[in-house]
Parts: sequence; C-alpha cells; structure tokens
Amino acid sequence: MTHKGFIARTISFLKLAIAGPPQDYTKGNLSKAVFLLAIPMILEMMMESVFAIVDIYFVGKLGNGAVATVGLTESVLTIVYSVAIGLSMAATATVARRVGEKDPEAAAKSAIQSVLLALAFTIVVSILGIIFSHKILALMGADNQVIENGAIYTRIVFGGSIFVMLLFLINGIFRGAGDAAMAMKSLWIANICNIILCPMLINGWGPFPELGLKGAAIATLCGRGIGVVYQLYHLFKGNGVLKIHKQHFAPDFKLIKSLFHIAWTGTLQFLIGSASWIFLARIVSEFGKDVMAGYQVALRIITFFILPAWGLSNAAATLVGQNLGAKQFDRAEKSVWKTALYNGIFMLMVTILFFVFGTTIVRFLNDDPMAEKVAINAITIVSTGYVFYGVGMVMINAFNGAGDTRTPTIINLFGFWMFQIPIAYLMAIYWKLGPKGVFMAIPIAESLMTVIAVIVFTRGRWKLVKV
Repeated sequence: MTHKGFIARTISFLKLAIAGPPQDYTKGNLSKAVFLLAIPMILEMMMESVFAIVDIYFVGKLGNGAVATVGLTESVLTIVYSVAIGLSMAATATVARRVGEKDPEAAAKSAIQSVLLALAFTIVVSILGIIFSHKILALMGADNQVIENGAIYTRIVFGGSIFVMLLFLINGIFRGAGDAAMAMKSLWIANICNIILCPMLINGWGPFPELGLKGAAIATLCGRGIGVVYQLYHLFKGNGVLKIHKQHFAPDFKLIKSLFHIAWTGTLQFLIGSASWIFLARIVSEFGKDVMAGYQVALRIITFFILPAWGLSNAAATLVGQNLGAKQFDRAEKSVWKTALYNGIFMLMVTILFFVFGTTIVRFLNDDPMAEKVAINAITIVSTGYVFYGVGMVMINAFNGAGDTRTPTIINLFGFWMFQIPIAYLMAIYWKLGPKGVFMAIPIAESLMTVIAVIVFTRGRWKLVKV
C-alpha cells in the first residue's frame, strides 16, 4: 500500500468511527471493533481532559486559594462521580448484554430504569451539598480564607450535580448500546460550552460581569446542562438501537433491584478509589496551600493524559458485555487482551513525554515557583507506574462490562485502603518524605493492583456472571 493510500484509509476509518453508524460488535475483525469503539471514546475523554486543563488554567489566575478550593471541592464531589460512574457501569453492562442478545426492547427499558434510579439519589446529594458547603471545605482542611471565598463555588457545583450524574449515566447507556460516537458528541458539546463560558464569566469578558471563582462554577453548570439536553434529545429521538417509549418510565422494581445490585458495588468500587484520593489530598494539605495548589495542578495534568486511556479501556466494557450476551466468550476475552496491549503502549508514550517535557507542561499551567516544583515532582513520580495503570484499567473495565463489579471493588479496597493510604502516610509523615511520599505511594499501589487484576482475569469467572 502506498503512503497516500494508507493516509486515505486511516482518514476514512476515523470518519467512520466518529460518525458512529450502527455496528455489530459480536462479529467481524476484532481490532477494527476495538478501534471503532475506542476512537470516539478516546476523543470523548480527551475533551474531558481539555476541560480540566482549561478550568485549572483560568482558575489558577485567581490565586492558589482558588485552585485549592476547586481541588478540595472536587475531591468531595467524587462521591457524586462515584455514584454516577457506578450507575453508568450498571447501565453499560445491562444495555450491552441485552443488545448482544438482540433484545433492544429490554435494553431501552434498562436504560430508563437506571435514569430513574439516578434521579432519586442526586436530588438528596444536591440538597446536602448546598446546605453544608462551608462544612465540606472545613472538613477537607481548608483555612478560613479559602472557606469564605470558596463556599459559593462549592454550593453551585453541588447544586448542579444532577447534570454531572446524567451526563455520565446517559453516556454509559450510549456506550452499552455501542453508540460511542453519541457519547463523544454530547461530552464535546458540554465541554466546549464550558470552555467558552469559563473565561467570560471568570474574567468578565463581553457582556458578562466579572464573577471570579463563582463564574467558573456557573460555566461548568451551564456547559454540562447543555450536554445533558443534547443527550436527552437523541435518546428520546430513537434513531439508534434504543427506542424509548412511555411504558419504559413505569418503575420496574425487579429491574431496578438488578441495576442497583451492579451499581452499588460499582459505586463502592469507584468510591473506594476516589475516597483514597481525598485522603491523599488531606495528607498533602498538611504541607500548606502552595503544596496543595501544586498537587492540584499535577492532578489536572495527570488526568489530561489518563482520561484518553480510560476512554480506550471503555471499549473493553462494551465488547465484553455485548459478546457475553451473544455467547461469544472467546471473542470477549480476546478483545480485552487487545485493548490492554494498545492501552499499555499509549501509557508508555505518556511516561516518556512526562520525563522529557514535564517541566514545560507544568509551567504552561502554573507560574508560581513553589507550586511548580511540587507539580513537576508529582507527574514525574506518578508516571513511573503508567504502563501498569494502562493495563489495569482495561482489566477493571472488562470486569465491569461483564457485570462483575464486585471483583474490582475488592481489588480497590485492598490496593487503596489497605496498601496505598497507609504507605502514603508512612512515607509522607512518619518517614518525613513530605508530599513526595504521597506521590511515590500512587504508582506502587497501582502496579500491585494491576498484577492482581490480571491474575484474577485469567481465571475466567467473569464469563459466568448473569446480568
């Protein structure tokens, strides 16, 4: 094949993946199936990564106190993210299994029942977040100045958590149906709107008043809200695999119970990991707001590169779910190993990038010397475990796609709470390594968890899970 021919075929393939026409992922070339799903999922997560970087870029101009407020708020908001991801796991696994069984009616019903379950939870969380915004920041170790200036940000973000919940959940539904392109488009719309509104509302560009940190919260709320409206329009339009009808909104408590069974362990799984980051942030906060600001800058950079890898690993969840539904057990397993290989290669490239250009990347986002030093140390140390992490996230998504959210929950419980947090505390506080001790604990724990996940995966019990 000529060079021009290869480029033409690549462009044609990219267009096909982004357009997202209906595909049967239970047959045909497996590598093609992985990338048809993975490309829009990677692009989806890349836009989420861009949002995180843009957000911290503009908020960073408001000072280290503002950066700390955003970081501490989002550390607690991971509770909402955890539930959203847990429910999206349940929706993806159930919808994918029904699609693989060629039962679109049951797939549509499962989708709507998961939405009903999400709404019930989010209303309660939003009310609690609005009422206790000051106490949330105080609990996370914020000083009085950060609490006074940042409480309004926390209140707005929690008040709009319904949009976070639905954005994650409905994208999980689309991915389970094999419509990764629609999930990509909805997140792109949400984050492009946020990127446009962020500087306008923070700095008072155009007709908007200068709202500072409050403006960052409102921009996020509006952007995600617009994305959810786009999702709902296409979900109910019914041009894809899922055809939503009025009868699907009648509560089916047996189905809700089944979804809840998958979702609560999926939520606990992610919550265990997320809560460990809260504890790590709490340890880092002991060393002052400058160190905390550097840590938050590092987390945004780390997230920027991890999210595309997570997008690639999401392909494994859809392929496993649909192929188990079609009784294609060998194909389901092969899809996981292929995806793990591609993800490991990607994360190796990111590791090299951090070692070569880490300082340049940090300086682009931050101009404070104290925070810069912390951020550079963090991304360099954490990236040493990236290859393991890339493989591990594929294994975790494979279990989740099969509806086996229990296994990765147990792995997370051991890896994060019985290993990572104690090691981080010992190295940072007891052995007096400071924040560097926290950074070192992250790749050590992630690598150990990946080895365990691979061993458990090879035993094959996930193939027997009923959804």
